[in-house]
Amino acid sequence: MCIGNVGGVIEVDEAFFRESFQGNHKKSTTFIIPREPHKRGVKGSRSSKDEKRKRGISKEQVCVLCAIDRVGIIMTELICKGRMKHTDLERLFTGRIEDESILCTDSHKSYIRFAQNSGVELQQIKRGKHKEGIYHIQHINAFHSKLKEWMYSFHSVATKYLANYMYWFKWLQFFNTEKDTEKTKHLLVQSHTSHSDTKLKDFKIREAIYI
Repeated sequence: MCIGNVGGVIEVDEAFFRESFQGNHKKSTTFIIPREPHKRGVKGSRSSKDEKRKRGISKEQVCVLCAIDRVGIIMTELICKGRMKHTDLERLFTGRIEDESILCTDSHKSYIRFAQNSGVELQQIKRGKHKEGIYHIQHINAFHSKLKEWMYSFHSVATKYLANYMYWFKWLQFFNTEKDTEKTKHLLVQSHTSHSDTKLKDFKIREAIYI
């Protein structure tokens, strides 16, 4: 499944997932975890009671940018770790937004710089408000709620596989009104339309896929 292109009125927002190195690394001769391992039940940066947890958005969180237009085209891509910058937005959206489109976003400052550099019209919804005239971000908020609930069912996903889960969820949304038999048909057809020469051992040691 490709990244896609969006146009018209486009709702955009970020979702954050904690960076995870989940997996059995005992037999690995190359893997070195870049931080102290987390203990179960601890949501912060460190696992010891004597060490402080990182609060808010940090480099230990992966930023997934999501966009959806009014005809239902969806983009879900890993763009960075921690807080995004306007350059991350440019890397994702350049060549993938139709002319005369309108971005509907929250009040994040990176959207302002991106809109200025790209010439896209920007409508930002102020904190505490649900909409500005005819513009809102209710669709993308609902999308995030469903995405978070769906991801929660897997009880943490290794970050190196996160992009695959984003595409899986995106695929499910495209066919969410189809019967299970039709979904199965689409899955069989689309999973055999391209060839990937990837070995299992390479798949296990790959790094996270950012745009």
